[in-house]
Amino acid sequence: MNAQDRPVTPVNAPVGWTRSSWRTKPALQQPSYPDPAALAQAIAELQALPPLVTSWEVLALRRQLAEAEAGKRFILQGGDCAESFADCESGHISSRLKVLLQMSLVLVHGLRLPVVRIGRFAGQYAKPRSADTEEHGGVVLPSYRGDFINAPAFTAEARTPDPRRMVKGHARSAMTMNFVRALIDGGFADLHHPEYWDLGWVARSPLAEEYRRMVSGIGDAVRFMETIGGGPIDSLNRVEFYTSHEALLLPYEEALTRQVPRQWGWFNLGTHFPWIGMRTAQLDGAHVEYFRGIRNPIGVKLGPSVTAEQALRLAEALNPDNEAGRLVYIHRMGAGKVLEKLPPLLEAMRREGRRVAWFCDPMHGNTESTAQGYKTRRFENIRAEVEQSFDAHAAAGTRLAGVHLELTGENVTECTGGASELADHDLARAYRTTVDPRLNYEQSLEIAMLIVRKQGQIAAPSAL
Repeated sequence: MNAQDRPVTPVNAPVGWTRSSWRTKPALQQPSYPDPAALAQAIAELQALPPLVTSWEVLALRRQLAEAEAGKRFILQGGDCAESFADCESGHISSRLKVLLQMSLVLVHGLRLPVVRIGRFAGQYAKPRSADTEEHGGVVLPSYRGDFINAPAFTAEARTPDPRRMVKGHARSAMTMNFVRALIDGGFADLHHPEYWDLGWVARSPLAEEYRRMVSGIGDAVRFMETIGGGPIDSLNRVEFYTSHEALLLPYEEALTRQVPRQWGWFNLGTHFPWIGMRTAQLDGAHVEYFRGIRNPIGVKLGPSVTAEQALRLAEALNPDNEAGRLVYIHRMGAGKVLEKLPPLLEAMRREGRRVAWFCDPMHGNTESTAQGYKTRRFENIRAEVEQSFDAHAAAGTRLAGVHLELTGENVTECTGGASELADHDLARAYRTTVDPRLNYEQSLEIAMLIVRKQGQIAAPSAL
């Protein structure tokens, strides 16, 4: 997470913005806390706690996103759909880090580009819901909105929003960040030993041999470069790693928004890269108002209902000075709609000269339910949306700068298909998510290999 030395050019500070000006706008997907005094106390406590990230890390990521926008890097963003307090333990965190490292190894090897790794964790504790309440057996209770807000058990006590959970979530985010930093600083991501990143069950994967050939090739390349250079290449001992989450719960985000010495403006120091979900991206809404004032790089999810005019107006509101590395659009159209809905957005942004880094989220537009009641995603649809997104960008003369995935390093069975050909009847075997289905390790690695192959197909004609 080391910052680079290149300066970030100051731009105009947002007019009429304060870190609490979002409170003057309609705020969707916010819980209703029964005790305002307890909420105020929790916010005051959060405001006094140390930040989770630093401003120089945030600005370093902005520079790297600008390079990804220009085709000089590729972004891998991935992690759990929603973190739980119970999963803040070393095995879960290290396996999630391992799968992201392994995927990035595949991408670096195949794309011949530096890969920026952004984890969906250390703050992904709040989730939007389609309804404020949930009913079972005639009992109506508030919906589960993530561990930041309430608990999943269907009881009145568990479902009552509790502001103390924000303080607990901050502590678990800090512990997660501390452990990740310690692993990376301690050589966990050392490219001299990529074989250390293997998960226990990788040997049973049909992709294992292809991956291990790749690891062997990287090891040979590292040794060759060090032989030529006459000594170890220290930069290969560790990698840069950033965090992200959907900045849904605005009281929490406001409490972590700080000013820092020798930097102008305000930073959200609860994460490097916050994003706005599709349900809260209203131009006149509280989330857009909050995001327009922070200096972090920011993302916005774009679904199939977003028009070119809406995308342009959001870009003007969130990136009025048209800065590179400031704005990321994460499109999630669904495999059946991406070739129809994405091209008009790409053309409008290109025509108007709006600077944006484009990511593909092939997960959220491809969610469905089985006859047995399991929410799942079919790997063939995930793969199709990734491939079609590359095609759409190539046709529009734009560039797919990254992918945004929900995944885990655990051997779960939540998405069907993939190299092991998981079927609907396999879901019950290891279905562990409390919210959305995630790719398991094997499926995640397959997506990384697919990206490499697809990029190679697109680049091949220009190489002739």
